[in-house]
Amino acid sequence: MKKVLVVVDMQNDFIDGALGTKEAVAIVDKAAAEIERFEGPVFVTIDTHGSGYLETAEGKKLPVPHCIKGTDGWLLSNKIMTVLSEKEYKTIEKGTFGSTALAEEIRRIVSSAETEQKKTNQEEMSRTDLEIECFGLCTDICVVSNVLLLKANFPEAKITVRADCCAGVTPETHAAALRTMEMCQIEIVS
Repeated sequence: MKKVLVVVDMQNDFIDGALGTKEAVAIVDKAAAEIERFEGPVFVTIDTHGSGYLETAEGKKLPVPHCIKGTDGWLLSNKIMTVLSEKEYKTIEKGTFGSTALAEEIRRIVSSAETEQKKTNQEEMSRTDLEIECFGLCTDICVVSNVLLLKANFPEAKITVRADCCAGVTPETHAAALRTMEMCQIEIVS
């Protein structure tokens, strides 16, 4: 069984910065503990924007500059970085809500495991031997986007979202996103 962990956008701007919330602040310790306990490869997405963010489609609808590359807000939380420093992990910068590169990197891991096990059918591997655990910020935007992209790429994999390690823009939209993922056959756990 190949297990991977996906940590979505645990960056300062989403925790206590430009788009931070008290709910986001409240999950940092739990998220760090979950990263620390996890055995296996970890993928960390990093929302990444440039100085021209306000001219982008996203910036026009959300005119709050955030996660500008190189700023303190763009950086991962210190607590998250501390536990990641003891792990095998890969960061994936993304300029939008969901990352197609994330699925490609996980597929590479699946393919490597398949080669090691002398399997010839990658589809069989993704059906029976892949578990993906996800959490992060914001549940209702980037977490749901990445989880649904992963479901589309690995329809037979077991995908789990840790609700207690996620926070949304509001508690209501957090709950709605969890329900949406559950309706798409994602396992929601606390």
